[in-house]
Amino acid sequence: MKLIVKTLYGLEEVLASELTAMGAEKISILNRAIAVEGPKSLLYKVNYNSRVALSVLQPVAEFNISNQNDLYNGVVSFDWDHYLDIDKTYAVAAVVNSGHFTHSGYAALVVKDAIADFFRHLTRRRPSVDPKSPDLLVNLHISNEKVTISLDSTVIPLYKRGYRREQSEAPLSEVLAAGIIMLAGWKADTALVDGMCGSGTIPAEAGLIACNIAPGKFRKSFGFMRWKDYDAALFRSVKFDAEKKERKSPVKIYAGDISSDAVRMTNINITEARLSDTVEVSVRDFLQNPAPVPEGTLIINPPYGLRIGGEEMGKFYGDIGTVLKHNYDGYTAWILSGDKESLKSVALKPFRKFDLLNGDIECRLQGYKLYQGSRKAAIAHRH
Repeated sequence: MKLIVKTLYGLEEVLASELTAMGAEKISILNRAIAVEGPKSLLYKVNYNSRVALSVLQPVAEFNISNQNDLYNGVVSFDWDHYLDIDKTYAVAAVVNSGHFTHSGYAALVVKDAIADFFRHLTRRRPSVDPKSPDLLVNLHISNEKVTISLDSTVIPLYKRGYRREQSEAPLSEVLAAGIIMLAGWKADTALVDGMCGSGTIPAEAGLIACNIAPGKFRKSFGFMRWKDYDAALFRSVKFDAEKKERKSPVKIYAGDISSDAVRMTNINITEARLSDTVEVSVRDFLQNPAPVPEGTLIINPPYGLRIGGEEMGKFYGDIGTVLKHNYDGYTAWILSGDKESLKSVALKPFRKFDLLNGDIECRLQGYKLYQGSRKAAIAHRH
């Protein structure tokens, strides 16, 4: 089957690598999505195992339109009884960028009516619409003249892992946190430190990676479990294969924050994710304390300009740079920030940069190799 796997901006390459490892074929990179082909087991595997996918769509119909009526006619002529029973519920989610429809809600309504009319013609009855918890979520995508109708096999987005019981005001999405760790190239080969952990999303996702725990393990349901062709035995084997790979983490993860409330939230989430043996959580002021271990990988997501203003912000980022130089030599450090101007105040030369989106905030992830003394001296010492 053909699948469209959606992700966040900037994580397309990471997702493509994940899908390749899962055995996907004919991979093509789109904007915030990857198109692939594979058997039904792939659809289950991606939902259960992918750390950076948001949802998995199965396209079932494609056609072109030249007016609004064409949308209705294309949908009503499709064999909906292959996918939906009369006593089940459905809903339509629409993404529309087309001159034929100024409002995506109206396009979704046309599709809803067409599906209802298909069943009325067939059985004189119609299935009910349930926008909150449908048995079948139909995804409508219109780009100019081209219409794609897909079935959403995920329904509740995959960043909702199921382990997060507590969250700070602006928590990092689990998918973004996992993506950052994977962009940083961390593979549980060194200790990982998050000195500004908030409600603990980065340490939790790092813990799942280190222990090879599938991110779908804590979820109660996926959309495909309500599909007519759901194969419970196949999904059980996908889960079993994932569980066989679980292990004790080879490294320690250190989560710290200046806020005792943040540390309390992190502890609750880490416990829910069954990572208490892997992640050590403590109240620590990043700017005042030494690194918890001599070498490793540091990933921090410091506050940015929305809460602290101007000059104060520049000084804060300057202090971060000073702490990195003096306390974290021997580390590779990564900073995610939505304040590109303040990032310059870190005053270290990044070796990698990635542009990402945190919600609707444009962010940059920058990587720094931290050596004692000058870089030249460090390289000379190694040789």
